[in-house]
Amino acid sequence: MDDTYRPRGEGPVESTHAAAQLLRADRPRARAARRLRLRDASAALDRLAELAARLLAAPIAQISLLDDVEVIVAGTGLPPGTVGREAPLDATACAVPAAEGLPVVVPDVRDEPRAADLPQVRAGVVGAYLGAPMIDADGFAVGVLCVAAPTPRTWADTDVATLRQLASAAVAELELAALRTEHERDRLRWGLAIDAAGIGTFDWDLRTGELTWDARLIAMFGYDVDSFGGTIEAFNERVHPDDLPRVTDALQASIAARGDYEAEYRVVWPGGETRWVQARGRTLADETGAATRVLGAAYDTTAERAAGMRVTRVLDAMPAGFYSLDREWRFTHVNAEAERLLQHSRDELLGQELWTAFPAAVNSVFEESYRTAVRTGTPVHFDAHYPAPLNGWYELRAWPSPEGLSVYFLEVTERRRVQDRAERAAQRLALLAQVSAELAGALDAQTATAHLPRLVVPALADWCIVTVVDPDGRPRDVGYWHVVPSSRALVERYAAVRLDAMPATAPLMRALLTGEAVMERTEAVRAVLADGEARDLLTALDPESAIAIPLRGRDRTLGVMTLYYRRGWTPRDEDLATAQDVADRAGLALDNARLYGQQRALAEGLQRSLLTEPPEPDHAEIAVRYLPAAEAARVGGDWYDAFLQPGGATMLVIGDVVGHDTEAAAAMGQLRALLRGIATYSDGGPGEVLRGLDASMALLQTRVLATATVARFEQTDDERRRGVTRMRWANAGHLPPLVINPDGSVAELATWRGDLLLGVDPDALREESVVTLDRGATVLLFTDGLIERRDADLDAGMARLREALRELADRPLEELLDEVLHRLVDGRPEDDVALVAVRLHRQDQPRPPEAGPNRVPDVVPEDPMSPVPG
Repeated sequence: MDDTYRPRGEGPVESTHAAAQLLRADRPRARAARRLRLRDASAALDRLAELAARLLAAPIAQISLLDDVEVIVAGTGLPPGTVGREAPLDATACAVPAAEGLPVVVPDVRDEPRAADLPQVRAGVVGAYLGAPMIDADGFAVGVLCVAAPTPRTWADTDVATLRQLASAAVAELELAALRTEHERDRLRWGLAIDAAGIGTFDWDLRTGELTWDARLIAMFGYDVDSFGGTIEAFNERVHPDDLPRVTDALQASIAARGDYEAEYRVVWPGGETRWVQARGRTLADETGAATRVLGAAYDTTAERAAGMRVTRVLDAMPAGFYSLDREWRFTHVNAEAERLLQHSRDELLGQELWTAFPAAVNSVFEESYRTAVRTGTPVHFDAHYPAPLNGWYELRAWPSPEGLSVYFLEVTERRRVQDRAERAAQRLALLAQVSAELAGALDAQTATAHLPRLVVPALADWCIVTVVDPDGRPRDVGYWHVVPSSRALVERYAAVRLDAMPATAPLMRALLTGEAVMERTEAVRAVLADGEARDLLTALDPESAIAIPLRGRDRTLGVMTLYYRRGWTPRDEDLATAQDVADRAGLALDNARLYGQQRALAEGLQRSLLTEPPEPDHAEIAVRYLPAAEAARVGGDWYDAFLQPGGATMLVIGDVVGHDTEAAAAMGQLRALLRGIATYSDGGPGEVLRGLDASMALLQTRVLATATVARFEQTDDERRRGVTRMRWANAGHLPPLVINPDGSVAELATWRGDLLLGVDPDALREESVVTLDRGATVLLFTDGLIERRDADLDAGMARLREALRELADRPLEELLDEVLHRLVDGRPEDDVALVAVRLHRQDQPRPPEAGPNRVPDVVPEDPMSPVPG
């Protein structure tokens, strides 16, 4: 764990009380926490708390801010009323990571002396704890992001790394909220300052005669909205009679010349009060050159004429920068804030052309926006970056006027920095979430790992190649991607030939051997490559550097993710940490896939070892199938059986032990052996066999539940001559058989009734049913894994099975079973699937070749379908 930060240069605190004392003494930290405790960030903090709980699979997540007390500002899994609550620092586990400035990992709170007196621990709410401090830009721990579980658990290194990244994102959100609040406050003050200038606007449409004033100008002339008539006569009525001719001449001159209008005059209110107004405007023309409207602005200069340059003083006192330019782009006014932001005094700027004083503005968004405002007569609003020596981001509003252009601006560099930091943190978290989803949802871990380059490029590197180690220990490149489409063919070819050209000293090989990341300059990699195609391809791709990050499993390195960086790209520490996190998740997924394969092979081997090949009685073709569940842990209790009884009858069995694990598979083996022993010794019918099995289970105390269907095929001489066979069967809570008649129709056995499961009542009566089958019929016994789905009921599954059997009725028996499995489970059943089927071929013809040889034990009568008593 990284020990680079401790707030006071001390070792770990010995108790929550000591941590609380340390935090109270650290006043700058307390002030920082108060500064960052903002409502604007609450929604983002709630999302981060939920993301922490989801990524770390923890039921509880909490974000706290710490100064003199702890304030819980966000969380999930907390009791109602917890968020917003204050608590003493002595009573919270979060004081320790905040005081130490490092993550605190507690797998079992019972082994942590510092947690003994905490209320949450005494109440049994918290059994395991992981907390990461929230470090602000000044290096202070202003809060803690923590997750907890009610029972002890082990926290992995990846859990700690993920929580630290989430804590960094929480601080970024808080800082961004603080800056946003400060920015909005400045904007409000800016707007109030503009309102204080008292500027009103007018628009006189020369075609319609309509005169439009804003509310400020209406009030300036002593009107209200209802009394202002919206005509030039309403304007003339208020202008002082001595000034009206001069003002009228100025307007007419502007209209005639399609030029500027400027006038200062007196306005006489109805009560006799006189005000001075300064007006400026411009006449606009249409495409034919005809004057169409006069636009302008006016402000009350009464106080200014009496007390001097009131507007100038207001502008100079504004918290925003302000400067004005004349029509030749020369500075005519610069306020005090503009002097500070532009790093030039007003004496240096006044009279100087904008493009000379700030040459980087030429051919930039500044020049384009300013000229657009002047050309169109409409204000513009934009954000832009000016390079050194200012090297800052600015928010600007530019207003055209007859004299030129007025510009108001604020520096927003810090806001942009925090916003970029928050966006980068969000992108990293989104990438980790996407990688986790891809690896968790993939059917094949190697396929998902091969897709990793498309996820990490271009977020973490310019291009990427992923290598995995095959079971025989040989590395193999399985995935690649380049941000530039035209370079992907080169990367593909490079991935195909590079491993054969790499010596053991290459970064990739060293990462595989050591399990540690290895970064090298491209020149060093090229130097160890043998002369040939691989070296030429790397030269053509021309990365500046590369880092080989191992994909680590629990006890071995299972691959390498190699990230390549173009010239001029220096990866940030947080990007490298994210890349390592991605690699660790991929390595764990590969390791899980390896263990899954081993477990699945073991379970499937056990299951198959308990099942045997069916007999081959005369003119009866028997086929069986067993397909284990797609999840290895679900292999277990399904079984089939087919055997001959001493009297010569053929008996089919299908069954399912309740449960899905290796214990269920072992129990299945016991029941299967008991049932075939009872049936082959007693020569009893299906009901008697099930009764005997129930009694044996009770005597042997197997303590399992199971379902089963037993069917016996019998035939008298008369039935043989008529070409029919009887099927006598009994059911212990299992699905009934299905019959495919010779004409292709599928019959359900309408008289069936499922008796109690095996293992419930050893004295339960077992009823038998009898159905007569024509030779050429096929009987199918199956377990519920064939038709059961999470998103559909058994009736829908039975309907799908009947439809499939109708369509496949004329297929050979082995092909029919394969196609049924393909259509209903597509090779990936959610549960075990066992099938046993018999096709009763016609006895007046030779045994068909597809039925195989006729093989029966010597102790069975020569006529295997001879009559059987009962």
